Amino acid sequence: MSKRDFYEVLGVDKAVDDKALKSAYRKKAMQYHPDRNPDDEAAATKFQELSDAYEALKDPQKRAAYDQYGHAAFEQGGMGGGNGGGFGGGFGGVGDIFEDIFGDFMGGGRQRQQGPERGSDLRYNMEVNLQEAFDGKQVEIEIPVAATCTDCSGSGAEEGTEPETCTTCAGHGKVRVQQGFFTIERACHTCNGRGEIIKTPCGACRGIGTIDDIRHLNVNVPSGVEDGTRIRLTGEGEGGKKGGPNGDLYIFISIASHQFYQREGAHLYCKVPVTFTEATLGGEMEVPTLSGMTAKVKIPAGTQNGKQFRLKAKGMPVLRSKQQGDLYVLVSVETPQNLNKRQREILCEFAEIADENAKNNNPETFGFFARMKDMIGGSAKAD
Repeated sequence: MSKRDFYEVLGVDKAVDDKALKSAYRKKAMQYHPDRNPDDEAAATKFQELSDAYEALKDPQKRAAYDQYGHAAFEQGGMGGGNGGGFGGGFGGVGDIFEDIFGDFMGGGRQRQQGPERGSDLRYNMEVNLQEAFDGKQVEIEIPVAATCTDCSGSGAEEGTEPETCTTCAGHGKVRVQQGFFTIERACHTCNGRGEIIKTPCGACRGIGTIDDIRHLNVNVPSGVEDGTRIRLTGEGEGGKKGGPNGDLYIFISIASHQFYQREGAHLYCKVPVTFTEATLGGEMEVPTLSGMTAKVKIPAGTQNGKQFRLKAKGMPVLRSKQQGDLYVLVSVETPQNLNKRQREILCEFAEIADENAKNNNPETFGFFARMKDMIGGSAKAD
């Protein structure tokens, strides 16, 4: 029997964000939770299906693999154990599958671990502007989290009670089914693979072990932070269960575009327009920097369009370093527009005089046409 699409299982579309994905899972998980549907095999199957879907889609790396390859991404150990990156745990690899199917046949398999469970890692996307990336800043953020329930310490059982060992699987979390020559182990439908039953759920968390909460955090964005920088806050993710540790919070930084500056690493680039006369006669201009000071740039007489000037150590700070990048000022010579009669007369007179000394006044133009003339002349002789 083929598996249903994970997005369809959770009732969301492919463009869903992390917050909406989690909300959809929690809503359906509460509906089909085994503790709320005792002896209902259909609900237990639905709950397992929901858990599998959310386990794959909550992890950015696994989700990307699923979007590209579908269920095949998790078959044959495709995203299993090993040294893969991403958040949270991984799906079982080939060794786990082999042991689940043949473990009993070969002399007994592993018992499912029922100890403390680590909370899930969380991701938070933060955008800062270029000035904030230059200066660094302290920012307060709000994170919706599933915090460990303080009433039951994450056990899911009412205070004064304890979860009981599942009698169907004897606490293993798996049941054995005989199929031909093979004995196959599957997740226990009674306890949904947990190995235990909560007969008296905690009133605060309804047996889940966590409660929805809003966490307020002060985050230090360091000076020189770059687009894509990841900040890890240990223990600020979702709460653990059964006394397990919290997950971590990963903050991903993006830098908003700037009106004047473009950034490449620690260097900044700025295009500055200069008038035709300034480029011709020379002059000086002041360029503002992100430090709040202005830097003077001398424009030599005869400066051409596209000329680049380097201002050392006027760029971005290098993250966790005392070094600083450079600021590159690119000259853009502006051609005069909407000339009046007198201006046109002066320029026409200038053009006549310039033609007489074109080799010195406009060496690039003069050289280009001279070379072109020689090329055309040489071709004509060859014909």
